[in-house]
Amino acid sequence: MDTRAAILWAPHTEWSVEDITLDPPKKGEVLVKLAASGLCHSDEHMVTGDMALPTDIAEMMGIAQFPVIGGHEGAGEVIEVGEGVTELEVGDHVVFSFIPSCGRCPSCRSGRSQVCDLGAFLLGGRQFTDQTARHHSKDGKDLGTMVALGTFSPYTVVSLDSCVKIDKDIPLEKAALVGCGVTTGWGSAVYAADVQPGETVVIYGVGGIGNAAVQGAAFAGARYVVVVEPVEWKREAIKDFGATHAVATHFEAHVLVSELTRGAMADKAILTVGTAEGHQVGELTSIIKKAGRAVITSVSPMLNEDVKLNLFDFAMQRKELVGCIFGNANPQVDIPKLLGLYMDGKLKLDEMITTEYALEDINQGYQDMRDGKNFRGVIRYT
Repeated sequence: MDTRAAILWAPHTEWSVEDITLDPPKKGEVLVKLAASGLCHSDEHMVTGDMALPTDIAEMMGIAQFPVIGGHEGAGEVIEVGEGVTELEVGDHVVFSFIPSCGRCPSCRSGRSQVCDLGAFLLGGRQFTDQTARHHSKDGKDLGTMVALGTFSPYTVVSLDSCVKIDKDIPLEKAALVGCGVTTGWGSAVYAADVQPGETVVIYGVGGIGNAAVQGAAFAGARYVVVVEPVEWKREAIKDFGATHAVATHFEAHVLVSELTRGAMADKAILTVGTAEGHQVGELTSIIKKAGRAVITSVSPMLNEDVKLNLFDFAMQRKELVGCIFGNANPQVDIPKLLGLYMDGKLKLDEMITTEYALEDINQGYQDMRDGKNFRGVIRYT
């Protein structure tokens, strides 16, 4: 079939909205008509090159990352199923999980499907079954898809392992956000940080992921949820999502947290800024108490190895530094759980969506993200 898609032909270029050709689904795959796609910062990391493999390494691994159709936060309706697909049928509503879960590998079987072995194929952007493309440019060139999804198109073919079936009464344009940003942020607080009632939590950066981390910390019963955010309107708005305090800098946060806790400092700290830098690790660990936990959720450039950390303080105060992907959540369980909380009015998704865009306005959407104008921008398909 013919459709449209936003393609990134190379890092450091803009998204190009073009006509493409889409093959029908093959074994273990489904064709989905999307209602919406979130504009997540992870796609911006493809633009900046933070998640782009160096050419020599990509060639050695046999990976062709570009050109790539962006987008990985999506939800829609199944309109065709491939051979052997019995778990889904035409008319089902699904959310895409940006991390697939096969249910068969050791990670999945031990309850850690956020690190499913299929994740090894995500940067290549090809179908898991045969490592070939279903998306093609008008001149016949194979197109990759962001983490094997490609939601910057109203239609896409994806693996069954990337789909989570949801109830049909859930608004798809809101459900799309739970495929990445919301689950990642919520899980950063509830699972990775393991926030407990009465604790003090500091969250650095409140885009879509940070917003959800604030909601998760508040839902878990934190006494104080302190946000560090340089954009003024976000510092005010985030209080409607559960933050108790908001400051502009780490220094201000350090002074505030010391006052709030009578010098004990925070129980947990979570890094959810757009791009992580090495010096922020030291800031993160300096604001937590003895035996406190610091969580790194933010993406850093793939080849960055520079980290600032006071090892004496880290060891002698028995502090913890935890990595986090997809909120350390399990998509088949946690995506429906979070959507249930949304339907019960306990998770704010409508309010997270600051601006809606047409696919053709995708570059403006990302500029608005860079300028700090959105918690989360969303592409709506008609």
